[in-house]
Amino acid sequence: MDTDAVRHIEHPLYEKIRNEDIDAFNAARKELPELPSLAHGDFRGLDLRGMDAKGLDLSHAYFRGADLRGIDFSQTNLEGASIAGAKISGCYFPPQLHSDEIILSLNHGTRMRYNILK
Repeated sequence: MDTDAVRHIEHPLYEKIRNEDIDAFNAARKELPELPSLAHGDFRGLDLRGMDAKGLDLSHAYFRGADLRGIDFSQTNLEGASIAGAKISGCYFPPQLHSDEIILSLNHGTRMRYNILK
């Protein structure tokens, strides 16, 4: 499998997100001893407002056209993710993610690269 390929993830938490059942996702994640990797996940066009993204691995995920408004991604791995055309008003992004990377991804669909802070 291509390591950059977007994929369907076989996990109940992923299914709750895909069904846009964010309240159930937030409740279920609290019950797990360890969060699953959601890397390379397909989140295109989904309404994810209210999602608790703390500690999630969303690296290389695909969010084209998704509604991400107000999500706190500050403690989320978004390296390599694409947010083309997504609604991002009020989002809080990780400090390693430069604003230029966010704009390039939003406007052109590029995958976001982290800056190494010294």
